[in-house]
Amino acid sequence: MRRFLFVIFGLVGLGILLSLGTWQVRRLAWKEAVLSEIETRIAAAPVALPVTLNPEADRYLPVQITGELLEGEIHVLVSLKRVGAGYRVIAPMATGDRVILVDRGFIDLEDKDTPRTLGEAAVTGNLHWPQEIDSYTPDPGFDANIWFARDVDMLSAALGTEPVLVIARSKTDPAIMPLPVSTTGIPNDHLQYVITWYGLALVWASMMTFFFWRTRAAKTS
Repeated sequence: MRRFLFVIFGLVGLGILLSLGTWQVRRLAWKEAVLSEIETRIAAAPVALPVTLNPEADRYLPVQITGELLEGEIHVLVSLKRVGAGYRVIAPMATGDRVILVDRGFIDLEDKDTPRTLGEAAVTGNLHWPQEIDSYTPDPGFDANIWFARDVDMLSAALGTEPVLVIARSKTDPAIMPLPVSTTGIPNDHLQYVITWYGLALVWASMMTFFFWRTRAAKTS
């Protein structure tokens, strides 16, 4: 009876671990499809800036705008792998009768106060409404003009623009390195979970096999 209960317990546990691994396989396929769709959208041919925008429907939409880069940039502190700390330069841009935000790209820390190219410009990039703020994000240092996240509503209020952000993938200044939108920052840990759950299932099955072998060996000795 005890052996029968152990078999039931072991099979139930193995089934749970295998089902969790299988569920993560499905989640991995779903996430890879989502990332592929986003990458296709990012790389599409740019269009004119739509009159009305929806932060969900128009996220990553490629656009091409012409107008005038204005004074009053904001610096968002970031760190790049193999490069180090620096700032994203967020600037207002007048295009037609609208003023929007443009993420011009990355500058080194020592270039924070270096004058940037302003005036007429053509910018190709992608619309984005980044979600970078959590409970640990410090408030902006308004006096030093150092921000720690790109909150489009706060940026637009500070610079007097529409809450619309275009992240440039074309150069707007020789000294600014564009940081185009990509899927790099979108987490996809499902493969790790697949390996974890199936690995645990393998360990569980090995323990069951060892137990039955020991039990059978004890009976025959």
